[in-house]
Amino acid sequence: MALPAPPPARVFAELCPVPASAPAPLPAGGSGVGGGLPAPSGREVHVSGSAELSAVPDRARVSVRLGSRKGAAVAARSSVSRRVEYIAQSARQRGVPEENMTITEDFSRVEDTYQMEAEVCIIFTDFGKMQNVCNLLIEKLGASVTISPPHFYHTPEAIDNLRRRVCVAAVGNTRQKAQEVCRLFGQSLGRPLLIKEEETKEWGGHIDSHLSNSPDSLTLQERIQNATAYASCRVFAVFEIKGKENRRNKLL
Repeated sequence: MALPAPPPARVFAELCPVPASAPAPLPAGGSGVGGGLPAPSGREVHVSGSAELSAVPDRARVSVRLGSRKGAAVAARSSVSRRVEYIAQSARQRGVPEENMTITEDFSRVEDTYQMEAEVCIIFTDFGKMQNVCNLLIEKLGASVTISPPHFYHTPEAIDNLRRRVCVAAVGNTRQKAQEVCRLFGQSLGRPLLIKEEETKEWGGHIDSHLSNSPDSLTLQERIQNATAYASCRVFAVFEIKGKENRRNKLL
């Protein structure tokens, strides 16, 4: 997916000193900026900046299906139960907790036989272990089980973390830009007077309930790439401009 072009940077700086007779500006309400801090000098730099980050999925869900049809009910149940237990044990031995495994079973009568079907859904946080488990099941159980391609997705916590990181990154880029502008004129950047999140965008990524329509021919890395989430953020900030930059700090 082509990424959108970043918005143009906007920088406005006011370096003219405020006349000595001019009263110190106050924000609406008459109180000092920041709840009691001294009012700004009027020398300000206005900067907008942006950031864009991505996050690979943090979960993968694999479904293992199996069944048996026998003339005796006990035989049908036993055949499926043995394989289900082997699947669950293989996952447990590789660090998958019980709460990340769901087993559903369906028992029915088909003509003069008994049919037992089961599905084991396993959620992985380690994709390397997921590959190991799937390879083992294919090797040991062969065609008696059907393993679905992994469905990669993000937990809500992972998406929230991406949103926080991209906002913080945008603020950091904006502050760095303001510092460079001040240094260009031999000034020193002061405290922030305003930081405003102007725009956020999100695209890509999958959630747990999303049904993937990716073809089975995709490789594992292609599936991860398709499920990668992206976020961008643009912020606007106003910083106070101090006096001339200290030469010692400039050398550092």
